[in-house]
Amino acid sequence: MNDNLFGSIVRRRILSIIIIAFTALTVFQLFKMQLLDNYSYQEKSLENSVKKVSIPAPRGVFYDRNFNVIVSNKPAFTISILPSEYNTQQNKLVENIMNVQEGYVSNLLDINRKYSPFVPLKIKRNTDFSFIAWLQENQELLEGIDYEVELQRDYTFGITGSHIFGYTKEISASQYKIKKSIYDMGDYVGFSGIEKTYEDLLRGTKGYSLNLVDSRQRTIGRYLEGLEDKPAVKGNDLVLGIDAETQLIAEKLFENKMGALVAIEPKTGEIIAFVSSPQYDLSKFASVTSGFFWDSLSTHPSKPIFNRATQSIYPPGSTFKMLAAIAALDDGIINERTSINCPGGLQFGDRFFKCLHVHGNISVVEAIQKSCNTFFYQLILKIGLERWAKYAREFGFGKKTGIDIPEEISGILPDSAYYNRVYGRGKWTRGFLVSLGIGQGELSATPLQLAKYTALIANDGKSVEPHFARGYIDNKTSEFVKLPFKEIILDIDQHVFDLIQEGMYKVVNVPGGTASIAKIPGIDVSGKTGTAQNPHGDNHALFVGYAPSEDPKIAVAVVVENIGFGSTHAAPIAREVMRTYLQKDIDQNEKLNPIAKKVN
Repeated sequence: MNDNLFGSIVRRRILSIIIIAFTALTVFQLFKMQLLDNYSYQEKSLENSVKKVSIPAPRGVFYDRNFNVIVSNKPAFTISILPSEYNTQQNKLVENIMNVQEGYVSNLLDINRKYSPFVPLKIKRNTDFSFIAWLQENQELLEGIDYEVELQRDYTFGITGSHIFGYTKEISASQYKIKKSIYDMGDYVGFSGIEKTYEDLLRGTKGYSLNLVDSRQRTIGRYLEGLEDKPAVKGNDLVLGIDAETQLIAEKLFENKMGALVAIEPKTGEIIAFVSSPQYDLSKFASVTSGFFWDSLSTHPSKPIFNRATQSIYPPGSTFKMLAAIAALDDGIINERTSINCPGGLQFGDRFFKCLHVHGNISVVEAIQKSCNTFFYQLILKIGLERWAKYAREFGFGKKTGIDIPEEISGILPDSAYYNRVYGRGKWTRGFLVSLGIGQGELSATPLQLAKYTALIANDGKSVEPHFARGYIDNKTSEFVKLPFKEIILDIDQHVFDLIQEGMYKVVNVPGGTASIAKIPGIDVSGKTGTAQNPHGDNHALFVGYAPSEDPKIAVAVVVENIGFGSTHAAPIAREVMRTYLQKDIDQNEKLNPIAKKVN
């Protein structure tokens, strides 16, 4: 009878083995789930019931040298979509309400589809409050759409500083791959200027909150009543060498002009004022930059995005005559008593190089004072190209200054290797040197390089590489931390600087000098004008100078494009910038606020 019910003994054994194996597998799976995979399932359960919401950290603000705020943060509404909840049939409605073009939302969702559907996607920053009000009223119908209050840069403190501060920009996919332990998609990072250089100091540390959510990821409460939440930590505040009032004056003086100005504190290398004109409105970069605005900037004929102070190269003209004088004096080729005859120019080969006047026998100090071309035509022939280039390199020409913004080029400093490369060995002559003696020819420098050169002359060959940031205020200790920068010390005899400084003093203060217009009542100013030939239009106007002559606190280089004589157009700008700064400097110590006292 049993054989009839279960078949043969073999079949019964097979059936028994199957039952035992199934039972054993079931027991093992239960054991694995309950004991071995318990932690993993707990984690998954927690992930499904607790949502981690990132809290952005406010970026550090910028102070000027007197601890006036010059760039800060302000709140703004940001709209986001949670792809896992969002119904794409709402795209058209949302686009209409946000007043963006059709396809805007679907395009963003498509671009970010490879990232987690449970991570909010920011779709519009700096949203008008009317949209927020509409969103709140219709929240029940708009699952997956939310908003948060973010901070964006506030540039309403008077100065523009577009080429100083730079701007932030949404992190790229390639940056995110490298730094996803620090950033989330949609975060903003420093993209240019000091925002980029000091990104690590400025960005702060993001926090997060843990929210309880239901099966549809809707927030229903706080996890452990917020005990495990982590607050965001604000970035460090950056203290710049910029003087806000001087910067403001410099910007106003460059309105409707193209060119650049750089003012440096000679002893420290700190940038006091810095203008590249025209500038652009940084507030347009505080949130999402419209394509129309970017196109208008990038295609504008005056190139406002281009940093003329560090990236535009100009022939330095007569402002470079001091360099030849330094080389000749320091190497003993001439001394203060050496005189060179100026008959109104120099005949060299089949070409006559003109001077502005007939100066007769003239010394090096007088040659600087009166800007005698003939003196320097002959002087560079005595010096030789390699020796002249060696001194120019020591003053920082032909290479980057190392300023703490990423936008900088080296300029052009010709030497034998340069001419051999450009024209071929043996295919250039000493005639190429004559123009270099007066800062023309294939020599080009940035306004920043000219300011550094002037600072070194003013301070007897000693300075620090130019920089914007003096230091930062530590966000944990509130103490000021000074940032280190490379010191520059030139091995040039002090007597050489004495003679050069005498010549530059006479340029401004003695009849026959070319820059009496740079005088400031009560303050001695030293300087040198330049008018650089421009093959593409009117000459560029230049001036380099410093003040007070006996104890320099500011060195300035000014270049105004396509406008004419340096004495007429560049020197007055430098004068007003120096006057503004030095008048402030007199009572600066009395105005230091409590934060500033921590520095001293």
